[in-house]
Parts: sequence; structure tokens; C-alpha cells
Amino acid sequence: MTDKPYTVATDGACKGNPGPTGWAWVGEDGHWAAGALPEGTNNIGELLGMLKAIEDHADVAHLLVQADSKYAIDTYSSWMDAHRRRGWKTSTGAPTKNRDLLEQLIIARDARRAAGLPDVVLEHVRGHRGHVLNEWADERAVRGAEHAAKGTASAWSSLGGLHEQLDVSSAPAKKR
Repeated sequence: MTDKPYTVATDGACKGNPGPTGWAWVGEDGHWAAGALPEGTNNIGELLGMLKAIEDHADVAHLLVQADSKYAIDTYSSWMDAHRRRGWKTSTGAPTKNRDLLEQLIIARDARRAAGLPDVVLEHVRGHRGHVLNEWADERAVRGAEHAAKGTASAWSSLGGLHEQLDVSSAPAKKR
């Protein structure tokens, strides 16, 4: 087991908000996963990208998750536990949004802890500012949202060998 962290960037995208939603994660080695939901929000895409990154790297001891979403980072680092303690209410007493995803994030975090792994380290990166892994995660999430606009929920990944790894030595080519 190495002490060097494995870095993965996550992102979400939404065509309209709410609307067709995409999520993605892209790892430092070019492995990636992405998905599409016909209806969702940008926050749902951001949370799904983070959740899938954590679930897909359940055996990685030192996982560094980079996200451009302060919402996703704050949700994971403090809000989800506070919402649960309050009976899934916000600090103002309103019902917690995206409770199903927060419960899945708690399960993923607690599974790491039960396996004796350290907690995931979260790092905020500024989106659309040339951060290569974030640019790739954005590109994959936007593709997911475009696919979702066709009305189909789907997910894709390079982990099973069906899709090629990305060359993350440079940012993706600019869109059309």
C-alpha cells in the first residue's frame, strides 16, 4: 500500500436546471466513468460524480477527490452528517434535498472507515480554469448531459475495458 494519493476529479453538468443531467469522474491515470440522468439538477450531477468516484475506488487507500463544486465538498465534509442528525432537515428546518444521494455517500464513507481506510481527502479546484483533470471531468459530464437529453439513463466507464482510458496529459480539445 502506497502513501501517494490517487487523484480523481469529479464534475456534474445539467442542460437547464433542472434538466438532463450528467456526472463524471476522471482519474490521474486516465481511467474514467460518466453517466446520464434524463432529469436532475447540477447539484445531483456533482454529488453523483463524487459518489461514483468514491465507490469505484473503494480499495484505494489514499483517495484525493478534486471538485469544482463547493456544494459537493461541503455536503460530504459536514452537511450530510448534520442533516442526518437533524432527522434529514436543514438548519432552517426544511427537508434535505438529495437525501438519497447523501445516504449513499454516508454508506460509501462508512465502508471505507470499516475497511480501515483513511477518509477521502477533498480538494476544491476552480472550474473552467485550465485544471486538466477537471476539464476532462467537465467534458465527460457534459457528454453525459447531452446523452441524457435523448431521454435515456446510462453509465459508461473505462474500468471494465469497454471504453479506452483518456490521455490526461493535456486538456480535452475545445468543444466544437
